[in-house]
Amino acid sequence: MNDNLMNTDLYEVLGVAIDASADEIAKAYKRLARENHPDVNPDDTAAEERFKGITAAYEVLGDAEKRAEYDEFRAMVGPGFDGDTFRGSTFTGSGFGPAGEQVFVGDIGDLLGGLFGSGFAGGGSAYGRPVPRRGSDIEASLSLDFDEAMRGTTRTLVVDGRSVNGRIPPGVRAGQRIRLAGQGAPGIDGGPAGDLYLVVSVEPHPVYGRSGRHLTIEVPIPYATAVLGGTVPVATYDGDPVTLKVPAGTSSGQTMRIRGRGVAGSDLLATVVIEVPTDLTPAQRAAVESMAAAFRSEVDEAA
Repeated sequence: MNDNLMNTDLYEVLGVAIDASADEIAKAYKRLARENHPDVNPDDTAAEERFKGITAAYEVLGDAEKRAEYDEFRAMVGPGFDGDTFRGSTFTGSGFGPAGEQVFVGDIGDLLGGLFGSGFAGGGSAYGRPVPRRGSDIEASLSLDFDEAMRGTTRTLVVDGRSVNGRIPPGVRAGQRIRLAGQGAPGIDGGPAGDLYLVVSVEPHPVYGRSGRHLTIEVPIPYATAVLGGTVPVATYDGDPVTLKVPAGTSSGQTMRIRGRGVAGSDLLATVVIEVPTDLTPAQRAAVESMAAAFRSEVDEAA
């Protein structure tokens, strides 16, 4: 354990309050680890030391049992202490023991070694050996066109100067996070690499949209078909049209499900939009006026 870290309050290292929640501690660690990671700050020894301190602090405060032990110890000796004063010394504290109290007796290094999973002698290592640490997770943005999102694809991305091949499964949606295990920042001292998370954005399609995992489409239908019923063709994303049966009295905006005609087993949701004619022939106008008169007649009779 580094003496500078020993002399510092671990809560101050992560910049959180002593009553911070586990989620707040985790968020603070991730932010600070990203800012001070050696990959982000090459040849910056100060940043590397800060990164080690941040990681060591999180190893304690991010573990509920270790945090409880540290809080007990912190309450007894204060938020920071002199490593030279305590090194090789014994310490007794109160708590729960055979007579109802917890007693810490022995070399202070044993206690701190239990907290940090390493020897007190220094360097953040057990018996002077480096402790492997997992690399940080990395988040990157990925823009896909509609077809790539629907059918899936393989992309090569450059992340932190490295080329990463990522397989994008079919049917991904805007805002979805895709995890590429082991493709994040390299581990420290032989530890495993972190993960890479790709946050997806999808370019809109001129015809089709998304509703969850399903495709959507607007289908214009003639006014007469909406009133009398009938059938209309609907283009699917795969290119083979299907015939949609429109019941009599269908309202504009009504959605009908065409099962299995989306992508990757999803459905196609067809929303009908009634076309209102604007350029009528004399015969058509006469027919509409006749229909309107018939409806008015029915209303008058009902009244």
